[in-house]
Amino acid sequence: MTDRVCVGAIAGAFGVRGEAKIKSFTDDPAAIATYGPLETEDATRRFDVKVTRTVKGGFAARLSGVSTREEAEVLKGTRLYVDRAVLPPPDEDEFYYADLLGLRVEDESGTVLGKVKAVQEFGAGDMIEYLPAEGGESVLLLFTREIVPTVDVAGGRIIVIPPAETSERSPD
Repeated sequence: MTDRVCVGAIAGAFGVRGEAKIKSFTDDPAAIATYGPLETEDATRRFDVKVTRTVKGGFAARLSGVSTREEAEVLKGTRLYVDRAVLPPPDEDEFYYADLLGLRVEDESGTVLGKVKAVQEFGAGDMIEYLPAEGGESVLLLFTREIVPTVDVAGGRIIVIPPAETSERSPD
């Protein structure tokens, strides 16, 4: 498990008065502003967030230290993190996506297929991306209960039932 969790990203500027468009990755999207200051991935900047309105695909928000459209636009793509300790504990049979990173990917027989590299969201549903144990390009699997029936964070693994065809690609 990691000490920090990515809870959102800055999608760009909103309006002309320095607001930023925020895409929330939290179960309750509006909760992103309740976790206290959000930090950049490298922890060099911290932002107090005040949501001003709901907009298509996220929220418009005021970020401390950002007062112009240009300053907000420069931050586009910045991922926002919080200390894990400020997040509510997940319910039984729930987990944070950050907890999946680095877990072993196994098939039903226990054969190790690789390690989780990321959980991606391309708009049509979440995808598990893993790096194959034997090397090669990453593999994307739709993150559904049919394909990923078991998530065992405590055991350090997920069990997958890959469909007949998998998508091998490198998103980088």
